[in-house]
Amino acid sequence: MLPFADSRRLTGLNPFLASPGAALEVTGIEVDDRLIDGWRRRAARALAHLGWTPAGGAPLLCARRHATGASLTLAAPADQLYTATEVNEWALAATVVELDPSLSAGIEAELRDAASDDADPPVIAESASLARLARLAAREARPALTELIEAATAAGVSHMLDEEQLTLGRGAGSRSWPLDDLPKPEAQTWHGLRDIPTAVVTGSNGKTTTVRVIAACAREHGWVPGYSCTDGLFIAGEAAEPGDYSGPIGTRHVLRDPRVEAAALETARGGILRRGLAIERAHAAVVTNISSDHFGEYGVHDLDTLADVKLTVGALIHGDGLLVLNADDPLLRAKAPALRERFGRALPVAWFAQHADQPFLAEHRAVGGSTCGLRAGRLVLHWAGTESDLGGIDAMPLTAAGAAHFNVSNLSAAALASAALGVAPATIARAFARFGTQPTDNPGRLMRFERHGVTVLLDYAHNPASLRGILQVAQRLRGPGRIGMLLGHAGNRQDADFDQVADVVAGFRPDLVVVKEIEDYLRGRAPGEVPGLLRNALLRHGLPEPSVEIRMSELEAARLALDWARPGDVLVMLVHSLEARAAVLEMLRP
Repeated sequence: MLPFADSRRLTGLNPFLASPGAALEVTGIEVDDRLIDGWRRRAARALAHLGWTPAGGAPLLCARRHATGASLTLAAPADQLYTATEVNEWALAATVVELDPSLSAGIEAELRDAASDDADPPVIAESASLARLARLAAREARPALTELIEAATAAGVSHMLDEEQLTLGRGAGSRSWPLDDLPKPEAQTWHGLRDIPTAVVTGSNGKTTTVRVIAACAREHGWVPGYSCTDGLFIAGEAAEPGDYSGPIGTRHVLRDPRVEAAALETARGGILRRGLAIERAHAAVVTNISSDHFGEYGVHDLDTLADVKLTVGALIHGDGLLVLNADDPLLRAKAPALRERFGRALPVAWFAQHADQPFLAEHRAVGGSTCGLRAGRLVLHWAGTESDLGGIDAMPLTAAGAAHFNVSNLSAAALASAALGVAPATIARAFARFGTQPTDNPGRLMRFERHGVTVLLDYAHNPASLRGILQVAQRLRGPGRIGMLLGHAGNRQDADFDQVADVVAGFRPDLVVVKEIEDYLRGRAPGEVPGLLRNALLRHGLPEPSVEIRMSELEAARLALDWARPGDVLVMLVHSLEARAAVLEMLRP
């Protein structure tokens, strides 16, 4: 690996190409047109030499410059991703050497040191390198895998692939094999291999809640649901594995479980950028919203680029699917007209919003589109030309008696996605009337407790938009009391992110802010650095010094806030690690 580059193997559809491949991100060196052009031309020659041609004439290469560097993504067969990374690294290295020959020995040494095969080390010279890449491709190739995938595609059976297994079909209709023990296509029985109703959910806020609500609708319908999210893997309503499974690994785990009859899959930005999408089709794909977060990683520096990354899930939608978008998000509305050109086909789109009768939704319904939103305090679903009343939001536990407008949006998105999976509106309404009554329904998201006269809201809010939403709920619930809160952030955010978070918090004038260290989220920062940055930002934005405390763990912060609170107060307990959440829930137990 070159010291100024970061290589990624993309196992599926991704923001850059409609196929697997390899991406190389360059930072820390000067990027100009000569570098991009030389890098692209060498990569193209290598792809031609190897004979890699994606189906349907899809683009082979995507070069992109951004604020801190550049990336080049190249398409490759699914069984050639390691060789693809070598192609990309050689094309970059050879271009850098061409532009500055004095770097030749050092860069070739870097490539050799990082090589996994000492017997066939990398070289810079093009003819020798192309010959080496052909040898690597021949060694990596799995003809049996390619034949089986082609046969499955011809039979109309979906597949999932990683470094160890191939899966045909999904969930209860799936079967998996180790890559070293694949059946011959002619020996494979296709009967019983099938897809199951599948929804993917991405966006900046509300992903986990929306996934859980879709899974609840599937359960109410009578299916055995499986879902993956930032909290873990859940099968048939039971936790199978804790941890962040909001990427391709979580998707594959759920869709390989033979018990699962319907799936809801959180699909976070990081997984899309690092590995691509794990599947090629979905019955529903949801984008909840686009909000400032995670800037500075993988060349994403603005909302426009972030929206493009999240809208990659549109690639999963074909004629029998539905892309569900937030009409209250101006960026999603602005991006929607270009989706046909981006994906090469018209996508069936449904829209949700706070107000069912806003002109945009009314116009969409007038041309046969599906929508969901509020009318006179009731959630109204328009699906397949029929209007259905899903119930009053005041009676839906997830909305905190109607105070949590962001959860109204999450319910609306889930209603459209569930309908696309095949769940009847009456069934959706029953699920909405119950979801949120049990602590296990939506753990860590807008959980409400009463403790010695203090209202406690336990939540996961972590960016300006989600913080604003939870603090608005706290304001509505506070009465004459005070507001106290915990505040922390992950270390891999930019300094400007901490300032934006502090600006939102200070605007609500809380009486106490306990700034906490999130021990599992240092991510390159020194201990105490993030709490110090947050405290200083809060003071700059006008909070009085006595109202800002620092504690070096989530549990210490929670104890301080609970000791401070008195009857009539509202505490916003933003707790992010699973271990700390479990401990705080124990503190709140009656």
